[in-house]
Amino acid sequence: MIQPNPSPLRGALFMVLAGIAFAAANAITWTVTYKMGFKPQSDAFWQYAIAMVFSAPFIWRQGLSRMKTRHPLLHCARILLSVLGVQAFTQAFASGMAPWHVVALVMTSPFFVMIGAAVLLRERVGANRWIAAALGFSGAMILLRPWEGALTLATLYPLAAAICWGGASLITKRLTQDEPQTAITMWLLVLIAPVNGLFSLQAGFELPTGQILALLLLGGVIMYGAQHFLTLAYANADAGFVQPFDDLKLFSNIFVSWLVLNFAPEGSYWLGILLILAGSLYLLWSERRLQTLARAA
Repeated sequence: MIQPNPSPLRGALFMVLAGIAFAAANAITWTVTYKMGFKPQSDAFWQYAIAMVFSAPFIWRQGLSRMKTRHPLLHCARILLSVLGVQAFTQAFASGMAPWHVVALVMTSPFFVMIGAAVLLRERVGANRWIAAALGFSGAMILLRPWEGALTLATLYPLAAAICWGGASLITKRLTQDEPQTAITMWLLVLIAPVNGLFSLQAGFELPTGQILALLLLGGVIMYGAQHFLTLAYANADAGFVQPFDDLKLFSNIFVSWLVLNFAPEGSYWLGILLILAGSLYLLWSERRLQTLARAA
């Protein structure tokens, strides 16, 4: 739904609300997979199956004919990378990592996109982007602490998710050159739940019951709300304006982790968090500044 009177401040508010909703959904995922022992592969499937139910009216209105494309392999590769990212993300929660820790490491994804764009799409990478990447990866190293032997498979899951989602973003960027946005969205909505289902079957499919079912349904409603807030944010303001408020989701996850799960960063972890956030915000600011200078020239 597009707002009749767009408002940048309202857009910023909706973006913050989306971050809080995503943080609440992450807390539910942590509880269901780690505390209650529900298989992360099944959790991922049911998350997106529930989201698909909410998306059914949109899919019905558009019709499957809108999925017609000249790039089926690119769409399939994007779906696969998206699913692998979801699986790694959910596995990180199932390993017991605090949601804020997982989200902080996943926020390195833009830096992987930058490197991938330089290598695969031959985009020029300026000094500002390398500075941003250096800040972000320095923060990630502080959170991973490989010099202390703290680098484990569990801590690598969020980085795997960041890399997979970064790859999916690169493919999306390529598809937007000659594919309608509706087709790109439809492919994701229709196929991501079934492909997650294959991973769930391979791991031993689980049916949710009782409290787990209630939490998954609640998570589905919250996730739908998060996506709706996200849509309202972009409807009310330019993407460049609301993007810094999207980065505040890291602090939303820290707050929810502390309030609900009794997890909070300690000591030098705060330095790692701030470096990742600084890298992301500096990249956004410097890119907007370069665009402004280019238009003025």
